[in-house]
Amino acid sequence: MVKNTVDKPLAQNKKARHDYEIFETFEAGIVLTGTEIKSVRQAKIQLKDGFARVRNGEVWLSNVHIAPFEQGNIFNVDELRTRKLLFHKKEIAKIEKELAGTGITFIPLKVYLKNGFAKVLMGLARGKKQYDKRETLKRKEQNRDIARQLKAYNR
Repeated sequence: MVKNTVDKPLAQNKKARHDYEIFETFEAGIVLTGTEIKSVRQAKIQLKDGFARVRNGEVWLSNVHIAPFEQGNIFNVDELRTRKLLFHKKEIAKIEKELAGTGITFIPLKVYLKNGFAKVLMGLARGKKQYDKRETLKRKEQNRDIARQLKAYNR
């Protein structure tokens, strides 16, 4: 019996939740070469400007930087190359339908290892306006203050 083990995130897109309103997430496998997976295991991956597109019934991840593996020599590939994501056909159809809407984008949220395989958590998102971002920060700060006061009260 194999346990579904998920390791801690190797990379996270912290800015995504600030800049976007994420309304649905999907887990996908990612097709990597041998030296790329070694770099990912060392957490040398950056999701900041990443996004995904659906082309010819396949989902492709772009602008995700995976640093070259130090001992890779000639086997290293382009750091910013487009990588294929592994989804079920039904998921791809749903994603494609959602992306047809205006202002919707498909962004990577985090990369982690699950049972030894690299997985990426993707999110369907809509960009936030500046006033929405300020409102979110204000709400976060208020919640922190409340938690701080409750902690002081409980002592």
